[in-house]
Amino acid sequence: MSVYKWLHVKVINEYTEVKIIIKHSLAQLDDLPDELLTIILKNLNNVQVLYSLIGVNKWLNTFVHDSVFTSHLTLMRRSFNDSIYPLSDSILDRFYFSILPSIHHKIQWLNVESLSMERVLFCTDYPHLYKLDLFNLELERAKHLFTNGNVLSDLFKNQILSLIIRICNNKNQLTSTKDENTIIFTNIFTVFTNLQYLNFDSSSIYSQYISFDISPPIFISSTLLEQHVHVVHFNDCLYLLDGRVNQLPVFRVKSSWIRRSSRLTINNTESLPNMKCFSLYCDTDTLVYDELIVPHFYIEC
Repeated sequence: MSVYKWLHVKVINEYTEVKIIIKHSLAQLDDLPDELLTIILKNLNNVQVLYSLIGVNKWLNTFVHDSVFTSHLTLMRRSFNDSIYPLSDSILDRFYFSILPSIHHKIQWLNVESLSMERVLFCTDYPHLYKLDLFNLELERAKHLFTNGNVLSDLFKNQILSLIIRICNNKNQLTSTKDENTIIFTNIFTVFTNLQYLNFDSSSIYSQYISFDISPPIFISSTLLEQHVHVVHFNDCLYLLDGRVNQLPVFRVKSSWIRRSSRLTINNTESLPNMKCFSLYCDTDTLVYDELIVPHFYIEC
């Protein structure tokens, strides 16, 4: 059986097993052309590659320091049902103390989960990090990062261009967390001032929706190019399109309700000349599509 097939069959996303298998194959790996070895290793998660091969020998150490394996790291596990879990302590410790400090200047994109994210982000500096995905983020931790001080802002204020946040709200606290989600959402633009892509939505049934029923949003962004968000009412969507992000080309929004509201109607007449893609999805049926939605569309023939 070829080395490629043998490795492909044996690898089952268990880091210890991957490391054992690769160590037993070093003689074969050393004989492979760089192009073929790259193809083989790209079938693995980059974190698996780094954990298994850094420190094995000088040649492999140099090889896996290539940006193919170091620019994007997913430091978490995802189950078959899309649940998020931290990596084992032994794997994380090696990344904290050895691997991340040795490749920190090559990392451009990090996927991290709530329990390990602060150790990952604070164990070294990341001068070229511009994409940050935060998964399974506990509400209290999100509040700490985005409302209590300048923890992330001090590190990445002008650096982060793309941000994905998945807050794991408690299903029994939907009402109480709505306002907290909104505060976190609005503070994001203060923490990351050059943001171009923001995804503050969730595929979970207990979604991190936001609402401006207490007060209108106060943020302004002149850099945002794509936004994904889940709001409570259609009026909340109109608040976000009142000119504060008038350069926005792509806006994808989910709304829990589209219906007549007792709240003050928003006089939204701001033109959005750069809008190229607008997607509106509602969790429930609506009877007021022609009345509330159609008047906001202008099609130039």
